[in-house]
Order: sequence, then C-alpha cells, then structure tokens
Amino acid sequence: MIVTMLGKAREGVAPLMKVVRLKGMCILEQLHLEERLLRTSSDNWCLVNDGTTSPAIVMGMSGKLSELVEAKSVLRDHIPIIRRFTGGGTVIVDNGTIFVTLICNKDAVPNVQPFPRPIMSWSGLLYGKVFEGLADFHLRENDYAFGDRKFGGNAQSITKNRWIHHTSFLWDYECKNMSYLKLPAKAPKYRLTRDHTDFICRMKEHMPRSEFIERTIKAVGDEFSVSPVSLESINIDSVSEYVHTTKLLTEHEIQEASILQT
Repeated sequence: MIVTMLGKAREGVAPLMKVVRLKGMCILEQLHLEERLLRTSSDNWCLVNDGTTSPAIVMGMSGKLSELVEAKSVLRDHIPIIRRFTGGGTVIVDNGTIFVTLICNKDAVPNVQPFPRPIMSWSGLLYGKVFEGLADFHLRENDYAFGDRKFGGNAQSITKNRWIHHTSFLWDYECKNMSYLKLPAKAPKYRLTRDHTDFICRMKEHMPRSEFIERTIKAVGDEFSVSPVSLESINIDSVSEYVHTTKLLTEHEIQEASILQT
C-alpha cells in the first residue's frame, strides 16, 4: 500500500500547497512561524529555510536537558537552547542546516492516516524522489540516511485536523558543534553506539545545496498544486496574540542542568 501513497493526489484536483522560501531566518522565528501556521491557518504549507543565522541547539518538547546537552560547554560558549513545540530528538543547527517543513490538513494527502508512522512513510517516499539516482537514500527508523549515516532529523506534531512534519538537513556541519550534544539514552538501533561524527554525514558530499532545494520543491509540486508566496504576504495580524509553546531556555534552566551533570 505504501508504494501507492505518492501521486494519488493527481487523480483529482491536487490540493493547494503554499511554498515559502526563506534564507537565513533565525530558527526560533521559524519555529514560531510554523507553530502559528499549524494552529491558526487552514492552508497547506511548505517552508524551506536555507540556513539559520547562528548556531543553536533545538530540543524536542519532552527532552530532558541534563541528559541531552553538555550544559557547562553550552554556558561557556553562550549557545542558545530552544525547546520546540514538536517531539523528536535534539539537534544543533547553523548556517549549514537546511530546514524543510510540511504542514498539511489531514485530508490533503490521500491514503495517509494522521499518525506518526504513516506520515513518516509518506515523507520517506517524497524524499526518495528528491534523492533518486544520487545516493543510497533510506528512511532508517525515523531518520533520513545515506547508507547507515544520518543526514536528516525529523519531528512531528499532530492536531485534530492537521499535522506538521519538519526536518533539519545537515548539508554541512562543524565537528566542534557536535561536542555540545550528549549521546542520547534512547537512540535508533542502527546507530550502534556510534558517536555523532561517525553517525552523521554531510549532504554536500552528495549534491549541491541549490539542487536539493529545487528537487524538494519539485517533489512537493508532484503531489500538490504549488503556489509560491512571500513571507511578507502571510497575514499575521489576526494571530498577533498567539502564545507560542516554543521557547528559548533561560540561563538559569541551563545552569540547573549543569549542576545535575556534576
């Protein structure tokens, strides 16, 4: 059944997908935008953010800071930590990270039930088209990988009528930044206790940055009727009072985590 998930939208009128291309948006601002669009909009959205302004650690909504981050190093080097509104693991992002977010109404993708595994399977097929003929692409548990090395981390949130699937793609990364992350207690089986630099890989070794973005938008266009829109055209006046659950952690919260690690 999975092999028929893609392309089904074309049997009738393809649902509209608004595509917003961003360049270097602060990851906190991006997550605020995503959360707002998920909760207050009735449109389907694809956000592509090519890099973010400066390094930041992003945690899932239920992650325990003391178990996931080297708090002393983060305090010393003034690395911001954000707790996002979706689940998933912990990542460090910077200008070498490309972000792709899909926000859909539950009936926008035929034959895909609004649950984590079906959405993940569908997205794996979508990105399989992006990387077709270029690399040994696999959906490995909840990660995107070339062979047995991860290059894309995913997170999701599902509401009554809508869902979001967003990915941080490691087009490039700084090895020293990976030292801020602890080896998580719960890791995918295929990781096999490998440290971060042995477990992940760089997308730039497989394809140009611009080509990845163009291929992704094309793959989305195969499933939806794509409508490019600018960030400025998004009407945010009506939701100016929206309270985000995504937040920047305070220095005090990070200090408390560092005490637990002593």
